[in-house]
Amino acid sequence: MVDRGASALSLPDDWPAHPDPILALNRMGSFDWDLDNGLFHMDAQAHEVFDLRPDEYDDHPESLAVRVPTAEGHRLDTLVSQALKDGSENYGAYFRIRRRDGTLRWTHTQGYIRRDETGRPRRVIGIVRDATQELSDTEAHGEQAAQDAARREQTNVVQLTTAALAHARSVQDVIDVLKDTHGLTHLGATSLVMGQVEAGRIRLIAEGPAGSFVPGTEVTRIDEQYPMSEVVRTLTPCFIESPQEFAERFPILWPNLADLNITAAAYLPLIAQGRPIGAMGLLYSDRRGFSPEERNVLLALGSSIAQSLQRAMFYEQEKDLATGLQQAMLPRSIPSVRGADVAVRYRAGSAAGTFGRDIGGDWYDLIPLPGGRVGAVIGDVQGHDTHAAAVMGQLRIVLRAYAAEGHTPATVMARASVFLHELDTDRFATCLYAEADLATGVVQVVRAGHIDPLIRYADGSCRRIPVQGGLPLGLSAEFGSLDYPVATLELDPGNTLLLCTDGLVELPGADLDEGMQTLTALIRSGPDDVRDLADCLIDVAEERDGDDDVALLLLRRRGLEVQQPGGRLQQHVAPGDPEALTQARHMIRAAVRSWGARDRADEIELVADELITNALMHTEGAAIVTLRVLTDGDRRLRVEVEDSSSALPRRREAGESGVSGRGLLLVDLLTDAWGVEARGGGKCVWCEFVMPAGD
Repeated sequence: MVDRGASALSLPDDWPAHPDPILALNRMGSFDWDLDNGLFHMDAQAHEVFDLRPDEYDDHPESLAVRVPTAEGHRLDTLVSQALKDGSENYGAYFRIRRRDGTLRWTHTQGYIRRDETGRPRRVIGIVRDATQELSDTEAHGEQAAQDAARREQTNVVQLTTAALAHARSVQDVIDVLKDTHGLTHLGATSLVMGQVEAGRIRLIAEGPAGSFVPGTEVTRIDEQYPMSEVVRTLTPCFIESPQEFAERFPILWPNLADLNITAAAYLPLIAQGRPIGAMGLLYSDRRGFSPEERNVLLALGSSIAQSLQRAMFYEQEKDLATGLQQAMLPRSIPSVRGADVAVRYRAGSAAGTFGRDIGGDWYDLIPLPGGRVGAVIGDVQGHDTHAAAVMGQLRIVLRAYAAEGHTPATVMARASVFLHELDTDRFATCLYAEADLATGVVQVVRAGHIDPLIRYADGSCRRIPVQGGLPLGLSAEFGSLDYPVATLELDPGNTLLLCTDGLVELPGADLDEGMQTLTALIRSGPDDVRDLADCLIDVAEERDGDDDVALLLLRRRGLEVQQPGGRLQQHVAPGDPEALTQARHMIRAAVRSWGARDRADEIELVADELITNALMHTEGAAIVTLRVLTDGDRRLRVEVEDSSSALPRRREAGESGVSGRGLLLVDLLTDAWGVEARGGGKCVWCEFVMPAGD
């Protein structure tokens, strides 16, 4: 009975000194409420409206409580308080008062709120009048108005439910909308059931509230005597208007509903494109019968639900196909790797409203290599569609092939870029390839436009490892830049190498550095086990519900009980690249320590550095440094430096004041054996160091 927003009287500034006689003629009283001191002044006519004598009222609003029932007072106080707070200029309301003789009379008030220059309310001026006759004149139409209001409310519920269903992407989303407290419960239903047609049967997919499940109805045949079976069979709604009718028409079901106090029910077929896809039932405990208008509202609701359910079913089918394709493109299984614990995870991105967007181009791979080495790959093909997934599958296969052929990490990446460029697609890809020797812990990393790797150390700390990189795959070949620098890292026992795609790093409103910092902090606080840590990280991605896919690979190096002989490490050193020379020295130092030649570390590093320097100084090309452990006979560490020159090195004496010429003398003096081998258009200078038997 509130008419907020009704127009108020515009009163002169000297009010209430001389009340307008027109108010008295219309049996209206006036009031002036000073909000600063709380005094509520009423004129004589207002006293009459409240049935109060002047000596019974002391200008305090609390004195009106003798006439205004408590519930009415609370309602009126709430209305006025809200108007004062929300900046309204006026308010209006109907409320009841109890007169001296105990009868209740309807009263109407209007108030005009005056505020100071800051907007603070200072004064309320208004009128009160007896509204009993006014309301009694409309009482005859009250029942019809209530029915109209109820019908409008039902129609509004249908509209709101339809709007909510428009966003449903799965069958469960549809069910959640229907069971929401702001949905069908406003129609007065006691409980809801919904079934989906599957292979000539109806499978129950929703029932509520909890505890209302009827045994034996989880799966029913369409030819059985159940209401949902009947509406699916006949494609017509079924309105049950009494318990007796329910018991007569459906004797199998009714005994299970008798304790729920069901008095009526409406069962609706869910029809889409001319065929039944399910059925829905609304059960009521406080109604008997359905008017034509109510039936039409429910039929409109059933049509809307059917369309949403079909759309959700199509979406789930698309999602299943996309997920199946994605899983087919990713490795079917990850091989176990001796000396390492590995965990991989993948999460499809969520882009609402677009079929096929649940498939993307993110991938991971783990490639066992000879000599106890393993290659770890993480990558992301541009796009979120089946074409991106197809490109990803091809790129994953060629990367695996190039790595298995024994190419260096830089060559693997360069060849993959050429392959993607020649694939004649408009897609490019970012990628990171890490080749790890688990015996030594030496990891060689190349990066093609991808985010940097992270290392979590055995003590729980974590940091991002900056790696110099090249252009994304496909672009590097297009722009003629196939240079992919190789970075060398050390992965000690207990340390974990983490590779991921940017879906795990990108945060709304944050740049990449902030995202990496957040991820680093999350890894620090995560569990120790790599599988548990992977679950933790992917759960965080699920909570964010981001649009981008997430691929994740964790490789934790274990300490080997028996030291392996080591595999084969290789580093490409280009002329004029001091960083590559530093990385080669770093690789040599780490390998010597891990392979048990610590006592000869200085000799090995000095000789290797000499051979690399000679190759760079006396040839026009790059040098390829290879380290390996030989176990035929004595256990020996072999260093090979290969270049593209066929000219053989010559040992010569240095002058009295010069140092040039001493290199091969050092090699001959410090090594146990050395020599030169022809290699195609170039040569390989090698040397060997006998390693102590006890190491």
